[in-house]
Amino acid sequence: MIYLTVGTQLPFDRLVRTVDQWAERAKRTDVLAQIGESAYEPAAIAWTRFLTPQQSAEHIRSAEIIISHAGMGTIIAALEHGKPIVVFPRRGELGEQRSDHQLATARRFGERGLITVAEDEEALSRTLDSLNSIAVGAKLEPYASARLTAYLSRFLKLTYRPLDAEKKHSESGSEA
Repeated sequence: MIYLTVGTQLPFDRLVRTVDQWAERAKRTDVLAQIGESAYEPAAIAWTRFLTPQQSAEHIRSAEIIISHAGMGTIIAALEHGKPIVVFPRRGELGEQRSDHQLATARRFGERGLITVAEDEEALSRTLDSLNSIAVGAKLEPYASARLTAYLSRFLKLTYRPLDAEKKHSESGSEA
């Protein structure tokens, strides 16, 4: 199953329309789309406006591939489950978002080889035509690495005085 999600905040007709047209042309009947408030209603793919967080999580777990806007929640969920994800960022210049931050996010994740990015409708259609060649990024672990936690621990020890030292300092009446 292919799971398409546009998130819950803004409509994204361009993404929904492109995937719907691709599915019709490719004769794909295994696409489920969460389209939010999109005005475009798909004709070739199954769709719903909204899903509960639990339903969305289940579709992410069971999907063979995920197609999404560049929403961090969906990207992280796909990486946590080791699922290939094609990201089609919203564009500020097209009025789909206030800025091009989704484009920047998608490019950064794409440069690291974690996601597949399609920046326009033609690129998305070409990418979907080659579903079998879409790579799965490194699986994101649910916990921080030992290296990161050690770094944060050292930082905190150097930056903040222990509570006991602060308590003794305040009990002696000294001002810092």
